[in-house]
Amino acid sequence: MENTIYLVTGAAGFLGSTICRQLAAQQKNIRAFVLPNDKAAKFLPKEVEIVEGDLCDPKSLEKFFDVPKAMKKIVLHIASIVTVNPSFNQKVMDVNVNGTQNIIDFCLKDKANTRLVYCSSTGAIPELKKGQPIREISHFDAAVLQDCYSQSKALATQAVLDAVHNADLDACVVHPSGILGPEDFSISETTKTVIEIIQGKMPAGIDGTFNLCDVRDLAQGIISAAHKGKAGNCYILGNDEISFKKFADVLAKESGCKPIKVFLPIKIAYIMAGMMEKSAKRKGQTPMMTKFSVYNLARNNVFDSSKAKRELDYTTRSYEETIRDEVKWLKKEGIIS
Repeated sequence: MENTIYLVTGAAGFLGSTICRQLAAQQKNIRAFVLPNDKAAKFLPKEVEIVEGDLCDPKSLEKFFDVPKAMKKIVLHIASIVTVNPSFNQKVMDVNVNGTQNIIDFCLKDKANTRLVYCSSTGAIPELKKGQPIREISHFDAAVLQDCYSQSKALATQAVLDAVHNADLDACVVHPSGILGPEDFSISETTKTVIEIIQGKMPAGIDGTFNLCDVRDLAQGIISAAHKGKAGNCYILGNDEISFKKFADVLAKESGCKPIKVFLPIKIAYIMAGMMEKSAKRKGQTPMMTKFSVYNLARNNVFDSSKAKRELDYTTRSYEETIRDEVKWLKKEGIIS
């Protein structure tokens, strides 16, 4: 085993666990940081050393960062709270911003032996008008963004870049778009949607687009960033934009489920979402569709990953291959029949 240890936060999540599996296949030393009693932690490879704790509790991070002096630490900070609710949420800010600051502080304690890759989001980058590909930026301003999650990622990203420029931290940033693929033991929002479509629980789609990457390609891109990413640089890890209709058609073809026939125009979807939000608020429930979820399908979802392809050898596989493998995995796990 080499004299390097990979410290992975959010290791029980969809992306974090895929990173751990790829590192285990390369026979690396891996330590995983997971929340206490996280049910998905049991799916991590047996070679992975697990440390339980909370990003907001510096005391629990001490054990996570405690490694022999001569060892090089590669910190892959993947953990965050993802929410599709745009409203301000203190917990999201505490974990995504203050938690990242705690990681930065620990990395700086032994900066000569530490390398940090921070997993941000394409949501932290301001949207451009349709027709203009969205590329990396060098300064992040939360005030220009629409939702709490994106704002939290922008603040955390800027904190990482500030530590590079002001304190010589060896760190770079990756911006994944959406995540798709097999082995999502924690069942994320995207996987939930895939299951709903396959089970015929989604009678209509929305005439919009999204940008989703195979989780295995993202994991590879992040591991590559640990070795090839330039300090102070950001890298978009995206895929081709795909329409909801095309996505649903590929899913029907690969899973044998009934294809979605009706796709609502964006304008109508916005009106319906507004009505659902009001009704849900009255009843104290969660709306089935929100104006913000419609916005995410209506927005410009074209992200330019050419810098990551050039500097990190980042590659993406086709939606067909990803969906085929995800359906196969869902069947194997008995999640769908």
